[in-house]
Order: sequence, then C-alpha cells, then structure tokens
Amino acid sequence: LEWHLSGEDGRGGGPYMCGDKYTIADMIIFPWYGALVLGKLYNAADFLQVNEYPHVLKWAKKIMKRPAVQRGRIVNRVWGPKSEQLHERHSADDFKKLEQVAAKSTQ
Repeated sequence: LEWHLSGEDGRGGGPYMCGDKYTIADMIIFPWYGALVLGKLYNAADFLQVNEYPHVLKWAKKIMKRPAVQRGRIVNRVWGPKSEQLHERHSADDFKKLEQVAAKSTQ
C-alpha cells in the first residue's frame, strides 16, 4: 500500500487509493485499515511499525479529517467514550444533541 500511495508502482500515487479523488475504495478500506494505522484498532500501530509508511499515514490522517468520516465513526457505536457514541441517528440534529452532551460533560 505504501508503494501504491507513493506512486512508486508507476501509477501516479495518492493521496487516495485511486489517485486524486476520494472514492468508494477509500470508503471501504479506511474503516478497518485506516483505524488500524491510526492506532484506533487492536493497538497494532507499534507492532506494524506504521511510522515507516509515511504515505499510508498521510492517507489515513487525510481521511480521518473528513467531516463525514468523523460523523460516520460515531453512528451506532456502543463502545468508547460516550462523546463518540450515537446509538441511533434519525436526523442531522442528533449530531448536534451529542455535541451538546459532550460540551456539558467537559464543563
């Protein structure tokens, strides 16, 4: 993957899996592999020595910054901090309610 994203495979490289555009390929790969690389899954980042793969890290961080990814990671989540859990989502207002609860808990 590092080789692919860096462009060393002769196909031009990233920043995304299919070049310059965020595609379904990124959406499919990121939830597992991106979370793994960023140390949010299995605590495997050190074991896998992800710091040796700068293009993979850059890809994962770039996707993690996307607002839709931020929202999507909390929907139907039942583990982790309460501020990162939205058990049910019925409207955009549900995200605002969660933000209000999180803000109150930090006061």
